[in-house]
Amino acid sequence: MSLIVKAALYLWFRPARALMTFFPNNKQTLLSNRLNKHQEIKASVSAILIHPSILLLLILMDETVKPLRVPPQMSVYADKHNIFHLVQSMLSSLVIDQPEDPISYLISLLRRSSVDIPRVLLLGPPAVGKHTVAKKLSAELRAVHVSMHSLLEGQSELSVQARQYILKEQELPAELLVRLVQQRLNEIDCFNRGWVLEGIPQTRLQALSLQQAGVIPEHVVMFEAPDDVLLERSQGKLVDPLTGDVYHRTFIWPVDDTVAQRLEDGRSPSETQRLAELQRYRCEATGLSSAYQHVLKIINADQPHADIYQQVLAFVQTRRRSITPRILLLGPPGSGKSHQARLLSEKYKMVDVCCGQLLRSVAADGSALGEEIQSYLDDGRQVPDSLVLQVLEERLSRLDCSCRGWILHGFPCDLQQAKSQQESQQPNRVFFLELTDDVCLERITLRATDPVSGERFHAMTRPAPTSEVQNRLKTRPEDSTDIVTHKLSQYRIHTAALQSVYPDAYHIDADQDPHSVFEALESRLTAY
Repeated sequence: MSLIVKAALYLWFRPARALMTFFPNNKQTLLSNRLNKHQEIKASVSAILIHPSILLLLILMDETVKPLRVPPQMSVYADKHNIFHLVQSMLSSLVIDQPEDPISYLISLLRRSSVDIPRVLLLGPPAVGKHTVAKKLSAELRAVHVSMHSLLEGQSELSVQARQYILKEQELPAELLVRLVQQRLNEIDCFNRGWVLEGIPQTRLQALSLQQAGVIPEHVVMFEAPDDVLLERSQGKLVDPLTGDVYHRTFIWPVDDTVAQRLEDGRSPSETQRLAELQRYRCEATGLSSAYQHVLKIINADQPHADIYQQVLAFVQTRRRSITPRILLLGPPGSGKSHQARLLSEKYKMVDVCCGQLLRSVAADGSALGEEIQSYLDDGRQVPDSLVLQVLEERLSRLDCSCRGWILHGFPCDLQQAKSQQESQQPNRVFFLELTDDVCLERITLRATDPVSGERFHAMTRPAPTSEVQNRLKTRPEDSTDIVTHKLSQYRIHTAALQSVYPDAYHIDADQDPHSVFEALESRLTAY
């Protein structure tokens, strides 16, 4: 069976509820409700995905029958081709749009490359620069620029109703706004090219209503700037009557003199009105940001326009990383690999795989492989790479590692091991914990264990509480200066070669408190 077919089987034949975990929280409720409600769509999805000849495979893959192992090539292939995002986008589009012919809809979705089209919200207070960025961004992405102004200019019945509220200076009802936005985004140009929605929604209620209606952005940018800066900007606004482009006497002046000559003063509300608008926005900002917290980036708008735009463009052009991390922690003895792996595992529910502990566990299970490994451990010999790789591949292929991700430490230790691992279980995040030999020696050789209580102490950072405890402390033979120095020497010999295998690895300064190291790891692990 080809690798592509295997990958498809793995991705498509997860239970429906497990698949829901692929989606951000704001999509899960909507998708779950609609999957439950629309049985016809569920049946159509099954018709697309399930072939009768595959049913036997599904039985064989049943975890209650035997432990399910997922070939590592599937995860690597899925990461390389962004299949997780593809499946998420297709399924969410299907259950949100609810087409009469789901099969034709999915085919057209792929043919039109509509899976990865931009769906962007630009939010922020008045005069922060949303319109200028939205117009430039939509032009560069070839997406449709949608604003309140363009919605009101439409000729539909909903646009006519909305204009009546504006003429009477009344607030647009949330239900009408949602229907108006939904109608516009469902048009063929938005479906094919994507959209950049400017300044909508303005409240948390509107945001939740839009989500319930299926308007779910991939990226949300919220601009922030001090009130005094915003008030100053609102006073010097200029508009090009031909293009509608917005300029400013101080901050954004057109390069073309012809454009500059035809600029007209923009609408300039009174200071009282400006302050009221700002206050209204400040009251809603927290609720708005919480509604989109999983896809949100806040950008400081009190900087040059070119810098602001580049930050926005970089954000909307990034794709989310795989939701199943495969992490490799490398570093010298004493750098804190085991401790950081435990912290990451506890917070992100990944499987903590310590190579040494795993080998000892297999050696004690009574299997033929375990007995072979035990013979090496008893003699104090190094377990051959072939056996280590066999144990690791079996463990990392289990369902918990495939679904939750894993964090491996204690392997590989040299170039050949790293290359061999790349052929079986390829990590998608690699971290080197950097620490000098002096600090490593200090951390390891000065630690000892109380044989009575089992507590571990350190001569400098956590000394024994009493002389009685101090006198009975025992130091492990492998923590002696000679052995640690030899291990450090071996690590330094192979460091350059390991770094050549993982050129995109992150290097973390481990000579700081464990919490700071964890924060550094976490920031790169969760980076967009």
